[in-house]
Amino acid sequence: MNNESEGLKDPNIDSSASVHGEPGEVQEDLRAERLILDRAIGGWRGLIDSGLPTLVFIIAYLVWPEDLMRSIWAALTAGVVVLVIRLIRRDPITQILAGFLGLGIAVAFTAWTGKAENFFLPGLLTNLAYGSAFLISIIIRWPLLGVVLGYFTGTGTAWRKDPMLRRAAAAASWIWVALFFGRLVVQLPLFLAEAIGPLGVIKIVMGWPLFLAAAYFTYRVLAPVYAELNSKKDDSES
Repeated sequence: MNNESEGLKDPNIDSSASVHGEPGEVQEDLRAERLILDRAIGGWRGLIDSGLPTLVFIIAYLVWPEDLMRSIWAALTAGVVVLVIRLIRRDPITQILAGFLGLGIAVAFTAWTGKAENFFLPGLLTNLAYGSAFLISIIIRWPLLGVVLGYFTGTGTAWRKDPMLRRAAAAASWIWVALFFGRLVVQLPLFLAEAIGPLGVIKIVMGWPLFLAAAYFTYRVLAPVYAELNSKKDDSES
């Protein structure tokens, strides 16, 4: 098996599963979904951890709208609790630091400006940056999903030599363009309207759950392509 297929395939997923709605495909889909959930965000505990500080901030602000600093400290305390729990669970340190750094920037910016809605501004800017990066990469014919896969599979830019892989990488990259700009389209009007409660709820709903969905559909786009390439390779070697 080549390195490219190893980047998408898990040994726990039955490669012989049938397609077009057969029971094998359903089982494979469930395993793939669980695999993405575990590896991307640390399982269901990762979903809860990532949304907890935002949820605490929203609740505290709705209870004490006149005391923004109380909401900030509540969110930061929740973030510290999550940080300690993740350290105890021995989660990957990069995942731990990235999550806490994002929270730190949000609470610092909110405290500096004195506006509760600015708790969500770093997230909006992050979505704008990522969405623009994916879109530009497609326009210049270097889809970012292909670059990322080349890096993680150790194949570099070899994917660009195969038209099928280039098209698949571009199609998968469009999924992420839709994710990041979709968040902006929904959340930006709420941000401008200073609708803190609805904005916070929407941020949680459109956070890791949508990230998981985008990761899963990315898998569904790319997996058949790699399966076909592996099949052609096996035929040529036999």
